[in-house]
Amino acid sequence: MGLITGLLTLPLAPVHGVVWVADQLYGAADRELNDPGVLRAQLAALNQEFEDGQLSAEEFEREEERLLDRLHDSGGAGHGRLADSSQVTEAQREPEDEEAETDDGHAEDEKD
Repeated sequence: MGLITGLLTLPLAPVHGVVWVADQLYGAADRELNDPGVLRAQLAALNQEFEDGQLSAEEFEREEERLLDRLHDSGGAGHGRLADSSQVTEAQREPEDEEAETDDGHAEDEKD
């Protein structure tokens, strides 16, 4: 039975090979896109671009959210460097908080 099945499906062998290669490519791409180490490196590069002034705050927030979602989905959340990345983000948000404090200060001066 195996010999007959093998002979009958022989013309489909190239198709099986192409499907196998496609599966291998998909697996490699999926591992690379969802690798926590790669995502953390992308977050670090994004932070550096923001600090260098190459990205606006809006672009930074959007890209950071996308990368953090991918990191969370990949199961890499909660490991060492992610916490460091969050702390950097908090430090970068301080100027916005200072503006809010300045606005509060002006409001208090107007009340006096």
